[in-house]
Amino acid sequence: MTGGGRDYPGKHQQDGQADELNPARNLDARGAPVRAHATDATATAVALRPPDWDWSFPLDGTLALKAQEPCATVPSMSPPAPNRRARRTRSRHLDVERRRRRVAALAALLLVGVVTLLLSAFGGSGSPQVAAAPASASRLLPAGPPLPEIVARFGTLQLQLPVSQTRVTAIGFQGGSEGALALSPLGAQANEGLLKRVVHSIVGGSSGRPRWYQLPGGLGPGSSSVDVGAPAGTDVYAPVDGTIVAIDDVVLDDHVYGSRIDIQPTNAPSLVVSVSHVRVDPSLVVGSSVTAAGSKLGSVVDFAHAERQALARYTNDSGNHVVIEVHPSATLSLG
Repeated sequence: MTGGGRDYPGKHQQDGQADELNPARNLDARGAPVRAHATDATATAVALRPPDWDWSFPLDGTLALKAQEPCATVPSMSPPAPNRRARRTRSRHLDVERRRRRVAALAALLLVGVVTLLLSAFGGSGSPQVAAAPASASRLLPAGPPLPEIVARFGTLQLQLPVSQTRVTAIGFQGGSEGALALSPLGAQANEGLLKRVVHSIVGGSSGRPRWYQLPGGLGPGSSSVDVGAPAGTDVYAPVDGTIVAIDDVVLDDHVYGSRIDIQPTNAPSLVVSVSHVRVDPSLVVGSSVTAAGSKLGSVVDFAHAERQALARYTNDSGNHVVIEVHPSATLSLG
């Protein structure tokens, strides 16, 4: 192609083939002649879309196929309403658990009570009493005869306290020597078991003074010997009215520990009351008459080195005491 003056548009149109595009030509042929090919350049390209960096992905990209969903802040959902049936079931379970705990606690308390009852119900040799305070100085002085006070009975026979009340440390009952008769204690048992106390509180029983302890040991019945505790050297008086029928030494491991004095009661001549652990008064001889709580028989012997004395569990000393037993007179005469 040449300048505008030499363009032949008609000829070109006739020579062109059907499959050929129209050649570029100057559409403004009547204009002033210009430099060759000055206007033959392709027109400035028109941008069909903005640059990549101006895209809006939600509108122009692949996300434009999916409409944007609206969003909003909504309040939190309220908790679901409680199920009444589930609540009742849980309440029943809690009640059952509480009842089980209460039953377990009651069972434990009952078990402790039963064990305590069994340990103390038949207590005859219960736990020792707390030791009393030391004796006052007045107890070291001569006390004189005791006031009349019965400590035990055998039928119509009454046994009086053989030492002054101010010198008594404790009174106990235990099995006596062979052939000794069971006595009936007066007063209240200080170490009585719980079951016995309950029974006595319901049906009644002994109460008041003197208070005595059930002691272990001995050969005869559990109440066939009365042990009246008193310090060694304390004066001993006759427990009954009667006549002295025998005075014998008490021998233990080839050692003499005082004497045994046998008294035939005036109102029970078929019996003999034996008083032992006594150092006999020199003025006392067989055949002498004695009066209860008035006639001196001797003094308490110190048995602390001879044997372990059961009464010591309830006194604040070695447990020295006077022993009183009742035997049939025929038994002693045969001995």
